[in-house]
Amino acid sequence: MQSIVFETPYRFVPPHRGRLWPDFLQLLLEGYNRRTYGVVKTTCLGTEGLRDSIKAGHGIMLTPNHSRPADPMLLGMLTKHTGQHLYTMASWHLFKQTRFMAAMIRRMGGFSIYREGPDRAALNAAVELLVEAKRALVIFPEGVTTRTNDRLAPLLEGPSFIARTAAKRRAKASPSGQVVIHPVAIKYYFMGEDFEASISPVLHDLETRLTWQPHVEASLLDRVQRISEALLTLKEIEFFGQPQSGAVAERQDGLLRRLLEPLEIEWLGSAQDGYIVPRVKRLRTAILPEMITGKITAEERARRWRHLAMVYLAQQVAAFPQGYLADCPTDERLLETVERLEEDVTDVARVHPPLHATIWVGPAILVQGERRRGNGDDPLMLEVGDWLQRALDELARPENHPRQGGTPRDVLPKTLSPHPAENEAVPST
Repeated sequence: MQSIVFETPYRFVPPHRGRLWPDFLQLLLEGYNRRTYGVVKTTCLGTEGLRDSIKAGHGIMLTPNHSRPADPMLLGMLTKHTGQHLYTMASWHLFKQTRFMAAMIRRMGGFSIYREGPDRAALNAAVELLVEAKRALVIFPEGVTTRTNDRLAPLLEGPSFIARTAAKRRAKASPSGQVVIHPVAIKYYFMGEDFEASISPVLHDLETRLTWQPHVEASLLDRVQRISEALLTLKEIEFFGQPQSGAVAERQDGLLRRLLEPLEIEWLGSAQDGYIVPRVKRLRTAILPEMITGKITAEERARRWRHLAMVYLAQQVAAFPQGYLADCPTDERLLETVERLEEDVTDVARVHPPLHATIWVGPAILVQGERRRGNGDDPLMLEVGDWLQRALDELARPENHPRQGGTPRDVLPKTLSPHPAENEAVPST
């Protein structure tokens, strides 16, 4: 289990606001992305609209999809096109890895958000940064790193709450101002000459861990699917006592219920439903406080760590979306799945260069201060998510793969135009 949850009191880490450190680190960014993440080239599209928003003095929120750990550092490449550095909301656990990593994140404009409980300091900081409008603010609305580049996970509503709160304050300011959201689609492409040679060593190691002879005669897709099912079966034996029958998707759902529902009944009072990420957060928020204060016995502490491990496993199981490989087993989807498998087994995924990344900045969506009444999904986040998924679909088209010399630039105006705003304020009565 990766070091994501900590038994120490949370302390908000504010962003560094100066330019000297970001200017210096910007010079190193391209080399860092190449060495650390295997990203050898980055293409930026749609930056004209972002520059227009900067020129207009808007408070700007960027809401990218989050398929890889490289995403936050990759977005720093936008500075070359806009001349403006970024602020980024980052999970607190990233500041707890090493002092060097924590210092670099902060000096690049990162500040912490506590995922395991309320964090008024982070929310206030995010709103303040949007109101002052000196740099764009990056918030990843999926809430986790998905490793499913072609499929967007459900978006959380926190970004819209922050954006609307800032929009209210900017509207009342003198002079008044506006807040806009630019959705940002990030797509990675594998550019190597021999894809099989790149991922075969990982498959070999995973098969060896399962005590198998490596299935070198099988296709890559077959090997990945067999490893995935074997790991699922092992967890079924652990929590059910025996392998389960049925389709893989049904077995995943069954394991998720087995992992989460008993914990939700104990800690939250009833079984929950819906997207896994907020369910995981609610459980961690309930389990952790007394662990942090130390007001429990050693036996109870060990029991709670077992519960947290089950919650972590549930998030791992949910990270393999149904049909992702069966629908379209491209090299990129196979690579993402192999990386996820290796990360789940060893906590670390190897880098597979060379990768080409495309950052596509979407059109500005004007944020109103009030949300339309109703109990349905947030219309602002629906609009953001709709643009992101359509952009990712466009970027995934074979003819737009950089290996084919393609780029969505030529079809940008006619293929993806923003929908009419669905988040107009409704006058109160």
